[in-house]
Amino acid sequence: MKLSTQSLIAAAALAVVAVGAAEARNAPGVTDDEIKIGNTNPYSGPAAAYGAIGKTIGACFDKVNAEGGINGRKINFISVDDGYSPPRTVEQTRKLVERENVALIFQGLGTPTNSAVHAYLNKKKVPQLFVATGATKWGQPKEFPWTMGWQPNYQSEGVVYARYILQNVENPKVAILYQNDDYGKDYVHGMEIGLGDKADEIIVARESYEVTDPTIESQVVNLANSGANVFYNVTTPKFAAQAITKVHELDWDPLQLLNSVSNSIGSVVSKAGFEKGQGMITAYYLKDPGNPSYQNDEDYKAWSTFMDEYYPDGDKTDAFTVFGWSVCNTMVQVLKQAGDDLSRENIMAQAASLKDYNAPMLLPGITINTGPNDFYPIEQWQLAKFEGKEWKLFGEVLAGAVGSGS
Repeated sequence: MKLSTQSLIAAAALAVVAVGAAEARNAPGVTDDEIKIGNTNPYSGPAAAYGAIGKTIGACFDKVNAEGGINGRKINFISVDDGYSPPRTVEQTRKLVERENVALIFQGLGTPTNSAVHAYLNKKKVPQLFVATGATKWGQPKEFPWTMGWQPNYQSEGVVYARYILQNVENPKVAILYQNDDYGKDYVHGMEIGLGDKADEIIVARESYEVTDPTIESQVVNLANSGANVFYNVTTPKFAAQAITKVHELDWDPLQLLNSVSNSIGSVVSKAGFEKGQGMITAYYLKDPGNPSYQNDEDYKAWSTFMDEYYPDGDKTDAFTVFGWSVCNTMVQVLKQAGDDLSRENIMAQAASLKDYNAPMLLPGITINTGPNDFYPIEQWQLAKFEGKEWKLFGEVLAGAVGSGS
């Protein structure tokens, strides 16, 4: 039976609609062969130590591609330098979204830098996934449904340190050095929450710094002169090493609490000098590559082999390489779960559907869980003390206390 001209036109129109609907399932930057992913990282500037994370992620995706990609698609990872400068982050992110047409932004590093593009990416409905910052603002799915954190949030970590102080320091007097932005203030607020109604009495001194400052030595001198017996070091790697060094030079002997974002042996402690960091306390959720007890661990062996084959110039004492490896595998898991529906909506839905995912190099007892109302993937830590040339874990795995989702 012959079809009329009108029937043929109608059939053709339906075919076009069907093709359009099929294509609409995929985000920009997704083809049958490729998934384009954007990233901003400080490969230069005051936070350049974090550049190891971006390099590790790039090497991780190289490994994924060498093994056939994800459901037959290779990852095109476009990572650009923003120098830890919010205006540059805005410029680079717009280029990635509007010129490169990336499917998503993954692991943009830094609280001030991610804050600068937070509203923009949500307005454009572009996934801002697993940001490399623990600010509590990344876990607000009702207000910002396109943004999700990854690491434990800073306020909760501050609460953990406060509880340690109350349980272990007689007549505590706390001096705080912090970066003057949302990152630093989140950590300070967590300490205040943990100390409760004693916070005003126990916190005896506060000094802030700007990321553009060349040094924080004068701030540390002022804190030492406060008579504090606890030093809460809320700094990025460059300034963390400076602070540890200055505390030692001043013969100040407080209990030192070092935020987890700067506890890398390779990028921080070894630069300050191992002898200057003895007795420091920090929080861990990933296995420390410098801890000899992990040498026979299967996770460690897999990471070490990956480093040898795909990132041979990387520093195996640098915890940021472990961070990059673990978060990269989390992203791979999300894309695997998404299957052939790589719309931005489904990518976010899968990121919010991780159940007991054991990302490589997480500490035993710590898993990743998310949900539609829970955009905090990791909510547990274990405390560690620096002894000799390594961090030694102690105590139990601790659950998050602030901003936890349901």
